[in-house]
Amino acid sequence: MTIEHEGVRVTATNFTPSLDELKAYAEFVKARVDNVTSIKVTLCDNDEVDIQWTAHNQRFERIRRITG
Repeated sequence: MTIEHEGVRVTATNFTPSLDELKAYAEFVKARVDNVTSIKVTLCDNDEVDIQWTAHNQRFERIRRITG
């Protein structure tokens, strides 16, 4: 099952969750990670859930080190 929630594609594998449950997983990840583009939720053998996500690259700022 795949949904689009606020610009993030959320995919569930190995189980069929409710729409609200997938939205809750999306909100959980988005609260902790910036620029999320996709989330994959997989039900494991021990009834735990594995959540993987993909995010846009963060802006990289080079810090110049001056040693004397």
